[in-house]
Amino acid sequence: QVQLVESGGGSVQAGGSLRLSCAASGDTYGSRCMGWFRQTPGKEREEVASIWTGGGGTYYADSVKGRFTISQDNAKNTLYLQMNSLKPEDTAMYYCAAGTPWRTCSGTWWPSGYWGQGTQVTVSS
Repeated sequence: QVQLVESGGGSVQAGGSLRLSCAASGDTYGSRCMGWFRQTPGKEREEVASIWTGGGGTYYADSVKGRFTISQDNAKNTLYLQMNSLKPEDTAMYYCAAGTPWRTCSGTWWPSGYWGQGTQVTVSS
């Protein structure tokens, strides 16, 4: 089992920045895909960014490319999402997720992974 706890959400004006953190604990051994997702009421959960913890390969949704950066600190078992130039459409609940050990990001089935409780990000215009 892996436990994930997100932090760093909040309210910010458009153009501002936030950094989300996701602290992982439990059975964290093994390289895996970890990602950030977001969801707004009435919409499906959207994959925002993901990273292969064994080598740092990353993926970004087109809507956040050039503005968001996903990173990891393996020593601290922590995943980050640096969000710059925030827009009102970035408003959502943001979730951290961890995939199955040794499965690459392309082979990860997120519904079978581990999820945090989410942190709210609100961007006002």
